[in-house]
Amino acid sequence: MSAAAGVTAPVRRKLRVGVLVTAVTTVLTLLCCVGGAGAFLLTELGGDQKDGVLAGLNCDPAYQVDLTGDMPRFTEYGDGQLRNAAVIIKVGQDLKVPARGWVIALATAMQESALRNLANSKVSASLALPHEGVGADHDSLGLFQQRPGWGSVEQRMTPSYTARKFYEKMVTVRDWQHRPLTEVAQRVQVSAFPDAYAKHEDLAGRIVDALAGGAARTVEIAGKAVCDAAAGARIAASGWTAPLPGGVVSAFRTAERPSHNGVDLAAGKRTEIHAASAGRVLVARCDPDHSGKRDCDRDGWPGKGGCGWFVDILHAGGYITRYCHMIERPRVVPGQSVAAGEVIGLSGTSGNSSGPHLHFEVHVEGDRSSRGAINPVPFMRARGAPVDGTA
Repeated sequence: MSAAAGVTAPVRRKLRVGVLVTAVTTVLTLLCCVGGAGAFLLTELGGDQKDGVLAGLNCDPAYQVDLTGDMPRFTEYGDGQLRNAAVIIKVGQDLKVPARGWVIALATAMQESALRNLANSKVSASLALPHEGVGADHDSLGLFQQRPGWGSVEQRMTPSYTARKFYEKMVTVRDWQHRPLTEVAQRVQVSAFPDAYAKHEDLAGRIVDALAGGAARTVEIAGKAVCDAAAGARIAASGWTAPLPGGVVSAFRTAERPSHNGVDLAAGKRTEIHAASAGRVLVARCDPDHSGKRDCDRDGWPGKGGCGWFVDILHAGGYITRYCHMIERPRVVPGQSVAAGEVIGLSGTSGNSSGPHLHFEVHVEGDRSSRGAINPVPFMRARGAPVDGTA
């Protein structure tokens, strides 16, 4: 596959606080697309490879969160807020709620209270109880800003109680583990800002990993939490899944192909391609080749140029995923919301390609150009959805 698809003016990269992650991948020569610019307009090598996630965590489904020990450091939150996060996770563990629920609960509390146990200036009784700030939203209290129907003032100012009540309602939402986080949170909270929860999903997953032994990398299979096994319709607690089960057959930006801004995943023709996470479709079209032709309804060849039939999806946190060389028109359209694991098209070999496979890219900071591209292998593994065939 050639470099990033033709796009509008690039977005400047922001400084990201995170851990640099490197991965060693085996470069196979079974299938490859010719390197170079292809039909894409922005192909410069850009920036360091950054993953923006906590690295080096082991994944231990049996790990129990520690409420009293030292808290990990996050620039976004202080010690007290992370202890509240630990309480939310611990209650989920005690209730035997799968880890996906912990991520949803954390993201909700991050939006509602910034993980602070808030009193309310309009509820005088709350001011006499231990609190970490004062809000003024109607008569809402606590980590989840719950109103009187959720319990007494004292109960709503008790973090473990409010977390329990959130989980009890969350698990009644149909198919909650497979629905977009913002939909589930909204069903529980009935917020005036229903789309606000999604922006916290990535950080919530990283906090769950840090506090609960990499639990955001687990997926529920036959009632058990399994590490690094999310693919297709199986969604990790992080909210991510591998787009298809094939392993890497051509790696990210090798010395031989420095403009290869993604990885090629093994797949025969007409293999279902799944959205790697919930999001909104930005692009779904036939990419022009070197000559400007849009003839994606036939097999491509090395040197033809272009991504063939392809899809770009924008996810929470400003991540963008790209899926190239589909065999026919994608099953989604620009502006459409998709759930993690939703089938968005079928693999093929349209465009700049020498055989059937999926070219898969991950971009950060909402930057669709080559400057936004990062190595998908460590990124997806950190989310429990490896694409290197090791799931």
